[in-house]
Amino acid sequence: MNTSLRCLEIKAFVPARDFERSLAFYRDLGFTAEVMSDDMAYLYVGRCSFLLQRFYVREHAENFMMHLMVENADAWWGRVVEQDLAARYGVHAQPPEDRPWGLRDFTLGDPTGVLWRVAHEIVPGNADASAP
Repeated sequence: MNTSLRCLEIKAFVPARDFERSLAFYRDLGFTAEVMSDDMAYLYVGRCSFLLQRFYVREHAENFMMHLMVENADAWWGRVVEQDLAARYGVHAQPPEDRPWGLRDFTLGDPTGVLWRVAHEIVPGNADASAP
């Protein structure tokens, strides 16, 4: 591979209709936030990150999806339940399920309407792979 074409990182700019509310939501979900300006924040957990921006176009936000691969989707779901995110923020949340494509995941909407799929791989032949 041409070494000048190495990729170091890619980030999505996630829209926020109410920047402060979305920032609180993501912090409650477990992300660390570094506010960079009045209109932008860097959010991360470990090496996974995205940029939250004060930007809202309904059609864009309601068609925006993020996919987060984690070690244990059930543990992340536990955080959603523990923080009562669905009720506190009025968002969509569906519990984890094993999918035919080899992932266990759950869906979670954010306060702007962005849909998240949080997943881990199901280990073939291991009946306990999806257990928390």
